[in-house]
Amino acid sequence: MSRFLVLTILLAGLIVAGTSSAAWAAQMNANINPNEDSSTFKVTYQRTMSISYPNGGALFDALSDSEWRVQGTADGSDPGVQDLTQKLNSKLLADQSHAQVQNLNATYDFSLVGRTDSASVDYKVVLEGELANYVITRDSQKALLDLGWRGMTVSDGVTVDGVEINIPAGILRVQEPDAFAILDGTEADKILNRPLIEADFIRDQPLENWHFLFDPTGINVDAAQFKLSDTISGFVVSSWTMGESSIREGRLVEVREGVELVLDQPYSIETIQSPDSANLFIIGFGTINELDGIEIASVTPTAPEGYGETNTGDFPIFIVYGMAGLAAVAGIAFFFVSSRSLKNEAKGQQGIDPSRLVGYQTSSSSGGYQTNRGEAQLRDDSGYQKTRSVYEQQQQSQPEPQQQSQPQQAPPQIAQDDAACGCAASADMGSECDCAMQGSCLCDGTCRCGSDVCKEHVSTMQ
Repeated sequence: MSRFLVLTILLAGLIVAGTSSAAWAAQMNANINPNEDSSTFKVTYQRTMSISYPNGGALFDALSDSEWRVQGTADGSDPGVQDLTQKLNSKLLADQSHAQVQNLNATYDFSLVGRTDSASVDYKVVLEGELANYVITRDSQKALLDLGWRGMTVSDGVTVDGVEINIPAGILRVQEPDAFAILDGTEADKILNRPLIEADFIRDQPLENWHFLFDPTGINVDAAQFKLSDTISGFVVSSWTMGESSIREGRLVEVREGVELVLDQPYSIETIQSPDSANLFIIGFGTINELDGIEIASVTPTAPEGYGETNTGDFPIFIVYGMAGLAAVAGIAFFFVSSRSLKNEAKGQQGIDPSRLVGYQTSSSSGGYQTNRGEAQLRDDSGYQKTRSVYEQQQQSQPEPQQQSQPQQAPPQIAQDDAACGCAASADMGSECDCAMQGSCLCDGTCRCGSDVCKEHVSTMQ
């Protein structure tokens, strides 16, 4: 009973993990070099909002013919980017991380397209910069890296280059004041005021749940993305990937949130956002640990002695032998099944027994010349009813059409000894009696040949 209970709990846990999903979304990429004081990162935040007005109304009048796009880029010289950097660093400190963001660039791209029954608004913000102070300690043998900076989130408004980039309502207030006035103060506020720059799920997803790989062969090809030279050949690159549906991370689907509004007409607003995803690359072999409540990576220049290698290097020997063993078992099973199938097949002559067949002549003479052409047929029709054609049965069951032509005259009767001779009634053919059998046994209706004349040909003429 206890074993059954344990299995039930494990199964329930897998189901819960497989159906959970992220709250909101961001796509992060970071390349961390433990031998440097700063490394690059990039985070993309995207969201799509749909405003539906199927019955027309004030929103239809305001948005159906609208189409616009606002985009731009700002660097650290912009006061808004400076404010954004300070807010990101404050959030990292609140997450107990000592890493800091610097040299930040912000790119934004907002657009609206109005249609006859709905309007769609696309939001996209890209943050690129450098991380600093992520090295906790470092020596010739090992480095400890702070990984608690992954939740790059800002909950307040951020104005960059004069454009609100974090609160979706801001751009709508400026570009579509009539539509914003209709939606302001309604249940749509919880959607319009939800921050776009939000990556807490990437922080909250434990790195132990991320998919881990490492390259033990060197990173000559990838050196450029770390701004390093080819002299680093032979170092290990560890990678952690998040964003795939699995038992570790759960089932990841698009995140949707919507509200229904009844104003002058029924309206609906829905936001759609892709699942969170992240790629973290660190030079060296990294193992995940925890220090003072934050996740850290313990990084060494090479992998530990005897550590199993992934598909980026050599296959572990037990995997190679295991695959060979499975192939051998599959081959043996195939030959065993094939052998049994051959034994079960019927042996000997198949089809009609040759002893039941008899030959008959199909050629006729032309003067003194005759070909030796013939066919085979059954001696009797005992098995015919078992194999008769279904189409023949249908033809027999159908009534014969009435003939419009004159009925043909029945052929004249011939004597029994003539039938034994195999002669046909063929008076209309004008043939002569050939009782000497110099040509073929062909007689006209008046011929009277003895039965012994054609007795050698009876079997072929019947």
